[in-house]
Amino acid sequence: MKLGVFEGRGRSGRGALWSLLLTACICAGSAQAAHAGDEQAASGRSDRRANFNHAPASPEARRVADWVVASGDNAQLPFIVVDKTDARVFVFQPDGTLRQSAPALLGSATGDDSAPGIGDRPLSSIRPEERTTPAGRFIASLDRNLRGGPMLWIDYETAVSMHPVITSKAVERRAQRLATPTPLDNRISYGCINVPPSFFRDVVMPTFKATQGVVYVLPEVRRLDEVFVGLQRHAAPHR
Repeated sequence: MKLGVFEGRGRSGRGALWSLLLTACICAGSAQAAHAGDEQAASGRSDRRANFNHAPASPEARRVADWVVASGDNAQLPFIVVDKTDARVFVFQPDGTLRQSAPALLGSATGDDSAPGIGDRPLSSIRPEERTTPAGRFIASLDRNLRGGPMLWIDYETAVSMHPVITSKAVERRAQRLATPTPLDNRISYGCINVPPSFFRDVVMPTFKATQGVVYVLPEVRRLDEVFVGLQRHAAPHR
């Protein structure tokens, strides 16, 4: 089991129950999303798009956010789009209106999948090529790591979370990496998603307080429609 000292990956004592709850929520969320998608299609609202409030975003991030809103895949829950290529996080309200975006630090290795059993291994055993941030659709909830720090569980089984940037290792220069204008130096973590502390406190925590949500982590190797089922049915938006 990961201790989560630097990565915020530590699991609380509620581990087994938490895993069962997440599994139940994934099933419920998928069913609700399908129902919501059917209702929207029937009412002619399938052309709805996400409102980025003029924030810059890649075509891929826009396409996924638009699909989420048009299909109702978020099941009326707040959602987050994580663009690994641009190293950026977008937090949306349930109706698809952007609350705010911020830069992020991600897994140092390129890839869209996690090594088998990685969630139960100590950080010291994770090889450089295994330090990926997995792509996919995840049900997320707030929790605390073993040190009591706030975190947003993204994928419990692989111990991947979103949390305020960890700066205890000065040599890694994580805060400075977040502040640079390009994503070229944003690959440094073991797989967790690090964001500015103020962004986590003022945006992520209020958005997910007393509720769950959906996190969509965009792939960087695989195709979007391989990762997100149903995306292919929605044409790429014309902007």
